Amino acid sequence: MNKVECFGYQVYSDDLSNIKLFGNKATIINTISPNSYGIATKDSKFKESLKGSDILVLDGVYFALGSILLKGQNIKKNQGPDVFKYFMKYYNDNNGKVFFLGSTNKVLKNIQERAYHDYPNLSIEYFSPPFKSEFCIEDNKEMIKKINSFCPNIVFVGMTCPKQEKWAYEYGKSLKTEIVCSIGAVFNWYSGDQKEIHPYWWKFRLAWLKRTMDRPEILKRYPNIGIFFFHLFLSLLGIKMYENAR
Repeated sequence: MNKVECFGYQVYSDDLSNIKLFGNKATIINTISPNSYGIATKDSKFKESLKGSDILVLDGVYFALGSILLKGQNIKKNQGPDVFKYFMKYYNDNNGKVFFLGSTNKVLKNIQERAYHDYPNLSIEYFSPPFKSEFCIEDNKEMIKKINSFCPNIVFVGMTCPKQEKWAYEYGKSLKTEIVCSIGAVFNWYSGDQKEIHPYWWKFRLAWLKRTMDRPEILKRYPNIGIFFFHLFLSLLGIKMYENAR
């Protein structure tokens, strides 16, 4: 598998079909973007979760600027919707089982109904955990029990960043599944709760602009994104603000 080091993170830069699964334990797939990089500078547990991912894919294409400008090496784009569509098709072709964890029962039910139409060979279950800043022991036990009783091939986690990545990292290896994948906003797009971004915006790398136009509350992420670009600027001056990936 081809990985590229960027700002201290080993980012997957290959076709999704080349991901090698462990077989005896879950493969944890998370995403990295300028926003998540900025959050991780202030949240050590989140940073540990990202660095501890088995596969860390490029969700925010501008994160690749670090690799392009500092090393002359691009990183293949595998954003949340790409990962979701790939594995949904893969497991549909193999009569697989998919579990959705997070969001509301309404969103999850809409996901299930649409998925039965788009991917008729899939078996699908879901669970909406309680909305709280931090889960208690019993909450986590219930989520693990729900998932393991279904034994899915893949678990999609949508609890928003950084909560979902932390949960996947801490409990993913306790799950009877092949893959645990944090994809967040895809839940809302696929369910129809939020309008899906047209491929045109992705093509020209302006999905962030369209998302901000549709959801102005995203502006609160910009200080975190600013941290990434500030660190990029310092790196171009020879001042490194991160540790190399191990």
